[in-house]
This record gives sequence, structure tokens and C-alpha cells, in this order.
Amino acid sequence: MTNNTSTQPPLIDCSRVGKTWVDAQGAAVVALNNVDLQVARGEFVVLLGPSGCGKSTLLYMIAGLESVSEGSIRCGGAEVSQPGTDRGFVFQEASLYPWLTVAENVAFGLKMQGMSKEQRLKRAQSILQNVGLADAADKRPDQLSGGMRQRVAMARALALNPEALLLDEPFAALDVQTRAKMQDFLIRIWRQTGVSMIFVTHHIDEAVALADRVVVFTARPGGIKEIIPIDLPRPRDPKSPLFHQLSDHLIDLLRDEVDRAFAEQEVG
Repeated sequence: MTNNTSTQPPLIDCSRVGKTWVDAQGAAVVALNNVDLQVARGEFVVLLGPSGCGKSTLLYMIAGLESVSEGSIRCGGAEVSQPGTDRGFVFQEASLYPWLTVAENVAFGLKMQGMSKEQRLKRAQSILQNVGLADAADKRPDQLSGGMRQRVAMARALALNPEALLLDEPFAALDVQTRAKMQDFLIRIWRQTGVSMIFVTHHIDEAVALADRVVVFTARPGGIKEIIPIDLPRPRDPKSPLFHQLSDHLIDLLRDEVDRAFAEQEVG
């Protein structure tokens, strides 16, 4: 269930999705249970919940990197069964190839598609211009800061013109100031491209800063506890009373779930 009232069909449609793992002892572990979520075209949705609640697992299943155990996931009306260029993915770590230049990293997916070298490097240069890294095209990843490497990772994902960009805590390793700058950067890219974004985070203020809607997960087995629309104008002021009100509401929603997650970890 969502708060999306658009008459257009959703880009991403998760219907009664479940995921069950088998642990080392052969016991079934339910990671996700009965997740219904629709994401509209051009929407920015943040998945928020305690550690181990399955939000990253759901992202991987939307990407086609993990299979569903129950239910179905559709993108653009087609059932997701494997990765596709309609869905870009940005990991927690930038995962760039250290032996390639920035431009070559961005163009790597285009090379796999058979695009000519001239065309793909031209496309890479255009994308790097959009993300403010045109001057870094010939550098190697180890010459860049953490924030710059994540911008390259986003550029690589965007080079394939995806309809959805899936981001798994991409700013987790960044300092507070760089993280805030990257949030502003991400909103700018989202507005420029019109791509749907699904963003996983543990950080409540980050969720309020970015999202059209925040999907709050329960502790494992993960399910959707509540979906909170964030009706604040952008750019958002983290010092505003409404920002703090929404953050406090999310804290209240998560408190019991975090306690349950910690209790389960202690038992484990």
C-alpha cells in the first residue's frame, strides 16, 4: 500500500514479496515477508529501517541481483528475473575498476553493450560534465576523494539511461559535511534526469532530506510498517520545525523495531 495517487501505472511494482534464506545449519530464515510497494516514475523513495530488516535485500531483488522467494517484482510492466539496463545500481562502496580512468569506468557498461569507443567516451564525458567531474576524466579512482568516487559510480549507472536508480547506502562511509553535499548533488541529478530513485539508509535525517516518501520497515522478518509522505519544499532546511517533526515521528516509528532487532542480535 502506498500514498501514490497517480493514475499512471507504477514503474516498480512489488507485490506480496517475500525472501527466505537457508542458514548454515539448514534452517529457513525469513528476511522479508509480504511486501507491497509501488514506486512511480520520477519518484524518490527512501527505504528506512533497523539493521537486518531486509531493505537492502529488497533493493537487490528489484535490481534482479537476488531472486524472490514469494510474490513478484515488475519494472515497467515486465517481471524482474535478472539485472537490466532499465535499473542502475549504486553500491555502498564505489566499486570502480582501479586500472581504468574515470571516463573508462563510466563508459564500461556502454562497452559491454558494444558501443564504439568514440561514442562511449563522448557519452561518458557528457555524464561527467553533468556530475561536475569533467576535469577528472583522465584520473584514476585512487586519485579521487570518497565523495568523488561515489559520483563516478552514479555517473557509471546513469550512463546507461536507466529508468530507476537503486542506491544502497551510498553515503555511509562519508563524513557529515561530504554527506550533506552528496545529498544536494543527488537531488540535482534526480531533477535533471527524471529517473526514479530508491535509496536505502539507516539515517533518519537523510531520509527526510531526500524522500518524496519514506518506507519504514519492521525488524526481521522485514515488512512495511508505515509509508510517510514528506511534503516539504526543496531544498529542505534540516533546522526547520517541520523537518524536526517528521524526524521525530520516524524515530518514534523505529524505536520498537530497533529494540527488536538488537534483542534478536543478542540472542543470536
